[in-house]
Amino acid sequence: MTAATTPNHLDASLPVADRIADLLGRMTVEEKIGQMLQLDAREDLEDQVLRRHAGSILHASPEKVLRARALTLQTRLRIPLLVAEDCIHGHSFWEGATIYPTQLGMAATWDAALIERVARATAVEVSATGIHWTFSPVLCITRDLRWGRVDETFGEDPFLIGELASAMVRGYQGGGLEDPTAILATAKHFAGYSETQGGRDASEADLSRRKLRSWFLPPFERVAREGCRTFMLGYQTTDGVPITVNDWLLNDVLRGEWGYRGTLITDWDNVGRMVWEQKVQPDYAHAAAAAVLAGNDMIMTTPGFFQGALDALAQGLMTEDALDRAVARILLLKFEFGLFEDPRLPDRERIATSVGTAEHTALNLEVARRSLVLLRNDGTLPLAGGLVAPGTGRARAAASAPRRLAVVGPLADDAQTQLGDWAGSSGQVDWMPAGHPRDRITTVLDGLRDHAPADWEIAHARGADILTLEEDPEGGYFPDGQPRPQVVVPSAPDADLIAEAVAAAEAADWVVAVVGDRIELVGEGRSTATLELVGGQIAMLEALAATGTPLIVVLLASKPHVLPPAVMDAAAVVWAANPGMRGGQAVAELLLGLIEPSGRLPVSFARHAGQLPIYYNQIRGQHGDRYADLTQSPAFAFGEGLSYTTVEYTGLRIVDTELTSDDTVRAVVELRNTGERAAREIVQVYVRDTVTSVSWADKELKAYRHVDLAPGASATVELSVPVTECTIVDAAGRRLVEAGEFELLVGPSSREEVLLSATFRVAGAETGRIASDREALERR
Repeated sequence: MTAATTPNHLDASLPVADRIADLLGRMTVEEKIGQMLQLDAREDLEDQVLRRHAGSILHASPEKVLRARALTLQTRLRIPLLVAEDCIHGHSFWEGATIYPTQLGMAATWDAALIERVARATAVEVSATGIHWTFSPVLCITRDLRWGRVDETFGEDPFLIGELASAMVRGYQGGGLEDPTAILATAKHFAGYSETQGGRDASEADLSRRKLRSWFLPPFERVAREGCRTFMLGYQTTDGVPITVNDWLLNDVLRGEWGYRGTLITDWDNVGRMVWEQKVQPDYAHAAAAAVLAGNDMIMTTPGFFQGALDALAQGLMTEDALDRAVARILLLKFEFGLFEDPRLPDRERIATSVGTAEHTALNLEVARRSLVLLRNDGTLPLAGGLVAPGTGRARAAASAPRRLAVVGPLADDAQTQLGDWAGSSGQVDWMPAGHPRDRITTVLDGLRDHAPADWEIAHARGADILTLEEDPEGGYFPDGQPRPQVVVPSAPDADLIAEAVAAAEAADWVVAVVGDRIELVGEGRSTATLELVGGQIAMLEALAATGTPLIVVLLASKPHVLPPAVMDAAAVVWAANPGMRGGQAVAELLLGLIEPSGRLPVSFARHAGQLPIYYNQIRGQHGDRYADLTQSPAFAFGEGLSYTTVEYTGLRIVDTELTSDDTVRAVVELRNTGERAAREIVQVYVRDTVTSVSWADKELKAYRHVDLAPGASATVELSVPVTECTIVDAAGRRLVEAGEFELLVGPSSREEVLLSATFRVAGAETGRIASDREALERR
């Protein structure tokens, strides 16, 4: 083809808007509808590309990424595909990739810069393999721990979520779409998806617009202004309207108030679910028209959308102009990504030099170490007293006799469970049935064998099983053809397994029990009615506790559980979430005192499922401060985490206590490390509006600082919070700062009894000045 005959849409020197207009003018209606389809590449790829003109695929094995490109070259217009995958905490389904702690585990670091590095490293690996788009980060707020997707969140606080999610977006998208290592980030699930009734995944989320504006929308607005290129819509309905067609949320707020110009993608079969499950649309024609008219662009895995959209056009339910608006946004991504010039196919050289590198492995270990939260310690930890043999990374035995350690529990040596959901064999893809390579994963047992003093004796016993599976009595498939999760059957306590674990514990100086949940209890469609440890684990723990051997419990779990007395009374408890490939090494190093505990909880632990939903920033106002039969306080609170030392907080002082809405609250607090080991303290800053015109949270996180303290050292820590952050949402749904008295609360966690308090006043009009979220962002 000569330059004179090159179509305008292939002329890279032309403005993108001109190229889009030219290509739209050349496309048939079928090709336009096809561009809106994102289809599951595990199915008939030839039909998807050649007959239905798919604009995007997901769950494409490495071989199918190349096959899809070959098929694209057979099409009339050769419009490149956007290839997407759920690269949630690493390149989830690429053999040899680096799998980091789950998002909840990463959140325990409270370190946005560290998480940005994780997302950047992930993008480098993902982009080398021909994947353009990740469905991450998750901005859902965890309040009901029964929900199956708690592990995918950054926890329960909107401010912390906004900080960490924005960092992840920056890391994924790199220097912009022209960056060859950039991938598209996705903010999900817009919005309120986690607040479904009873913790049941994807059901009704009974949220008022004011409640959405108060807590659930701010993190999304933050990443929208950060430049996150795509938003994914939740499955649920709110006030009876599926998010997929929620005009107020999508158009009034997202595209209207926030001015968002990015691309919207539905979640899996959202459009079809309106027909066969939610039953708010009579057929696929009406569902397709409703989705397009509401402003959706990419329709994920609703095979019936193609014919439904054709029928909608034929029946006059929508016009071709509505299609053009959606297709233009999809094409904008493809042009700005440069896919017409370079389809960004798998690059063998980059794969060899970028995937699973030593640098990424080291980062993975750093994140795993920082993600661990020490919840309880009676002085038993650290086991090795923090002595390190120089140059070995191995604990050095003290002068006393060699020690004996029993490592027990069903998860002590379970490599794939340690990775958590969205990783290898977690069930979403079919080309990694055995999961990630075992030699890339260090379990807790591996870590202790590798890092304990060489003359220690380490015994291992499984101790308990967790579950088996049965087919759902409703059948193996949903009406849309997708497989139903199998039903979990808890394993009964096994006397022989328990006896083996008890014998190991009785012969040991300490016993480390690694317990938690498995992938069958986690994820989409896998919410749990209870939060207790499943199967024979509690019986095993009770038997271990009865031996009198100091019991150290490692909770390797997707979310907080309701813990039995054997755990709550244990010598030490460590929460490890799902800590990724190097998690076992990190746990071993913490137990042996080779590293300092520094993680802090991003989510609260309930004492009983009856306390749900549980979170620290509760609305004020109720009769009493407890249940008749149980305290309302959590077992472990948001922000908590111990060190191997103690840090004393004193002398909180606000520099200027009389402020206006244009000012910044500036304060100082004195910290002193009163112990003999170093500390990495996370100083947490909360704000309480003393009197509000409408009901509001009693306190909210507004800032935090990482402070490193050598043994015996002191530091004066400066803190700041813009007054524009001290907002409420009034009865009319306006976010504003109200004049009056506030408290600044500073301490090591959200628990009231550990927080220092100082007051300041904000002067202004009766209701204060409306605070712009854009202005708040600019002040950061």
